[in-house]
Amino acid sequence: MDRELVLAVLAALLGGVALTLAGWWPAGAPDLSGGRAAERQAWRRLWLPFVPALFTLAALAGWALNEPADAERVPNLLIWGALPFTAVFLRAAWRALRSLQTRTTGLPAATVGLLRPRVLVSPRIVQALDPAALAAALEHEQAHARHWDPLRLWLAQIGTDLLWPWPAAGNRQQRWKEALEFARDDEARLGGVAGADLAAAIVAALRLTQSAALPGVATLGADEAFLKRRVARLLQPLGAQAQQRQGSTVWMLLPALGIGLALLAGTTFGEPLVRTLFAVA
Repeated sequence: MDRELVLAVLAALLGGVALTLAGWWPAGAPDLSGGRAAERQAWRRLWLPFVPALFTLAALAGWALNEPADAERVPNLLIWGALPFTAVFLRAAWRALRSLQTRTTGLPAATVGLLRPRVLVSPRIVQALDPAALAAALEHEQAHARHWDPLRLWLAQIGTDLLWPWPAAGNRQQRWKEALEFARDDEARLGGVAGADLAAAIVAALRLTQSAALPGVATLGADEAFLKRRVARLLQPLGAQAQQRQGSTVWMLLPALGIGLALLAGTTFGEPLVRTLFAVA
């Protein structure tokens, strides 16, 4: 059997097992204070369950570096074991491709475009808002565009689908999306927008549409429970948490270091471990 095919089977099986074991990681309590720091924390929690799978795939890549092109045959038991995880991966890929065709017509205001974010505003919301509220809505959506949030929303949906069917994955995604809106509200207010004007724009947008949130689209809409918390927060003075600066990114080096170590371990110990796995199966 070709080395690449063996690698694909092992990646689906072992990577899928790693994702399944880590997918239960609880979402944690929502951070009602909001702010950019809370959004970054929720974003990290969204992707934390993928770290074991990344280490597993790195170790398999290290094994493949020393494996001859004509690898030994994978036992049928392992192939059958990889099929459920492959189905989950294919489902996530299908949903990701289908979301790219999502129609945004009818949305009052939205930020769209994965690689070139742009703000769309419907004539209905323009007519429904006074100039100050309209400027607030535009500033909020432009904050989404500056941070490439449509792309991040699309990737977050893919990550959540890869952890199906764990409910905690959807909860983590929802926590992050709420923190994201709080963070963009804060950024708009730091840019000079009045909280009351932005609250008026959000309420008007919700009245114009009751459609669910779309993957890869950042909108002003929200469910009613979250809307109440968001509006109440906007009507309060801007807190100190909104003005926190970008935190240190040193923590991003830790996964990279772990991947490097996993690659080295796979190169050194991958062959005996894979042979043992094949012998057991």
